[in-house]
Amino acid sequence: MADLRVKIAGVELKNPIITASGTFGFGREYDEVYDISLLGGISCKGTTLKKKDGNPPIRIAETPSGMLNSVGLQNPGVEHFIKYDLPFLKQKDITVISNIAGSSVEDYCKMAEILSDTDIDMIEMNISCPNVKEGGVAFGTSCESAGNITKQVRKYCKKPLIVKLSPNVTSISEIAKCVEAEGADAVSMINTITGMRIDINSRRPILRNNTGGLSGPAVLPVAVRMVNEVYRSIKLPIIGMGGIAKWEDAVELLLAGSSALQIGTAIFNDPYAPLKVIEGLNKYMDDNKIEKVSDITGKVQLW
Repeated sequence: MADLRVKIAGVELKNPIITASGTFGFGREYDEVYDISLLGGISCKGTTLKKKDGNPPIRIAETPSGMLNSVGLQNPGVEHFIKYDLPFLKQKDITVISNIAGSSVEDYCKMAEILSDTDIDMIEMNISCPNVKEGGVAFGTSCESAGNITKQVRKYCKKPLIVKLSPNVTSISEIAKCVEAEGADAVSMINTITGMRIDINSRRPILRNNTGGLSGPAVLPVAVRMVNEVYRSIKLPIIGMGGIAKWEDAVELLLAGSSALQIGTAIFNDPYAPLKVIEGLNKYMDDNKIEKVSDITGKVQLW
């Protein structure tokens, strides 16, 4: 058996496979299918300061090799998470990552402060959310706003801080450098790519929100390219995601520069996908006489 342990910002995971935020809830339903302790970690459902009902339906649309979603961060709020979901997760031998979202810098800071006094292991800050106070522009779409929110949240965050980067930008490596400079402990990438589908009969967008986030196998090449760009630009560990459906995809993202991985959309098609990736990754390492999974991070040989 190869050594699948990885360390992200001082936190050790038994293996590099984490379930992506928004695709695994808080783990309860999937724990009825298999023991979620077999996973390296769980990035919990995106959580806001107060309960959020999300966007009106239709909120999901199929696409070739993927899906669009505009769920709108439906969640029970941070206090509910701390009282009802965190105790369940702490019974499991799994790294708990709390994914936070908000509509103002103050929201993020308050959540980081509240969660820092709990037993979560890490905080993942989703900066692809609209900044309502600044005219609805997402925090993660410019170096200035991404750097500023990281700097402000860092003051309140006592846990390792992961900043989740948006791919809907001109240069993701420049934004990665900004959040690194302002105190991020790691980055996770990529978040979904903005897309749209239209019903040709009604001539209206299929999604009630008009646009949504594209995920699934279709985005894998974009994720591989962006992870490699960022790997060559910063020194922080990268948690790679975007289109992983099988172990070969996971190896690609590791070679591109990821230290750990998140699997999301594939779980909807196959709940066992994360476990199959762990098994396949272990076999790949044994077959290639690789002792530690960390030994292949960033080892792509560019032409």
